[in-house]
Amino acid sequence: MRFISMIRIEENMGQVPSEQLMRDMGKLIEEMTRAGQLISTAGLRPTSEGVRVRLRRGTLSMSDGPFIETKEVIGGYAILEAKSKEEAIELTQRFLKVHGDEWDIECEVRQLDGPEFGCEA
Repeated sequence: MRFISMIRIEENMGQVPSEQLMRDMGKLIEEMTRAGQLISTAGLRPTSEGVRVRLRRGTLSMSDGPFIETKEVIGGYAILEAKSKEEAIELTQRFLKVHGDEWDIECEVRQLDGPEFGCEA
């Protein structure tokens, strides 16, 4: 089964990953990729570089970032291969633990749906 782990951050905190965190994260990513547990991962660019496209009652609209009304944003994601939701949670916990004590972040873990992921439509 495939899961997405979405990393929620407070974008305006200005926290930047240390070189040590980047090295530790690189090692974890390499290990999990070799084990077939990590399919894809990436960080997302700031909301100031984004745009929201909305369909409301048949009318399309767009608004450029940053999105001031949003406190927490998705800062990155990981696509995980896991045997169960519990295993996906354990893998997500490994990502979070690498950050150490100075970070205040959370992840939302959800199973991907559809026939290509072994799920019935």
